[in-house]
Amino acid sequence: MASTGPPPSLKRSDTSLTREGDQLIITPLGAGNEVGRSCVYMSYKGKTTLFDCGIHPACSEMNFHLDHPASLPYFLEKTTFKGRVFMTHATKAIYKLFLSDYVKVSKVSVEDMLYDEQDILRFMDKIEVIDFHQTLEVNGIRFWCYTAGHVLGAAMFMVDIAGVRVLYTGDYSREEDRYLRAAEILQFSPDICIIESTYGVHLHQPRNVREKRFTDVIHSTISQGGCVLIPDEYWSNHPELHNIPIYYASPLAKRCMAVYQTYINSMNERICNQFANSNPFDFKLISTLKSIENFNDVGPSVVMASPNGLRVDCQDNYLKRGALIRKMHVLYLGMSWKERWKKPSSMNPRKLL
Repeated sequence: MASTGPPPSLKRSDTSLTREGDQLIITPLGAGNEVGRSCVYMSYKGKTTLFDCGIHPACSEMNFHLDHPASLPYFLEKTTFKGRVFMTHATKAIYKLFLSDYVKVSKVSVEDMLYDEQDILRFMDKIEVIDFHQTLEVNGIRFWCYTAGHVLGAAMFMVDIAGVRVLYTGDYSREEDRYLRAAEILQFSPDICIIESTYGVHLHQPRNVREKRFTDVIHSTISQGGCVLIPDEYWSNHPELHNIPIYYASPLAKRCMAVYQTYINSMNERICNQFANSNPFDFKLISTLKSIENFNDVGPSVVMASPNGLRVDCQDNYLKRGALIRKMHVLYLGMSWKERWKKPSSMNPRKLL
């Protein structure tokens, strides 16, 4: 059954976490002491829940946080699991695009692939969607979700079994970014919190400081006639750079922009207000780079690519273009680990940041 009304009463029921014959068990099947392949099994009073079903990022050509959901097609199509699967509308909309891309860029043999495109097509129909703040109940398990920030569709799930409330969240962000809202502040505390903690002991620099470091490197390199290769308003404020070509080396990104526009109400207030007058996802200064043949490397330029695109395409193609090698910066952002870079001996980018 489903209800679109408010979440359950905020008054905590008088329920102990442990009673005679009852024990709440949480088992990290992945991501317990590592980054990636998130998968947490929880059981209580005969009810079981699985949070996330990911793939380890070091073992695959990863993109778009598939360390949280990428094993799901295997779980639904190759095992005896007969339960139900829920995700937010936006997550399901963008999920199929990235799973298909993951299958295409994977370097393993067909025999070693966890699943193929046909498995993806079959299992997508088994995914059910949930709205933020909507309450659902399945076999005595009540659950609802909150905005987590971070990426489009990301959610924090609150699960209630016999009055015991468990909050699960993967990556989340309490800082509003240029497009998305920040993670919600909950109205009450859960009994148990299971949370992504990759940066749990890190103190991040303010966003404006990080952005300045990023744009300073780009501006400096371009001013010297070089190229910037980047995995994953500055130009608007610097007219002297307007004649510099900017490319996005990912046809997938163009398809994903349609999803972002569909779920414009998930964006922050600034983007929603802008959308009333113009499309914030129409990047007039950025061109999609379909292939290396379309790449004009005569002068300075900026190329953006997903991490897997940087490893597969840019290493084998873009860096072989001689004009790039002399004055070049390669910028790795976020979790795009340097270890993923395989630099041929004939190539020597000036800096790998």
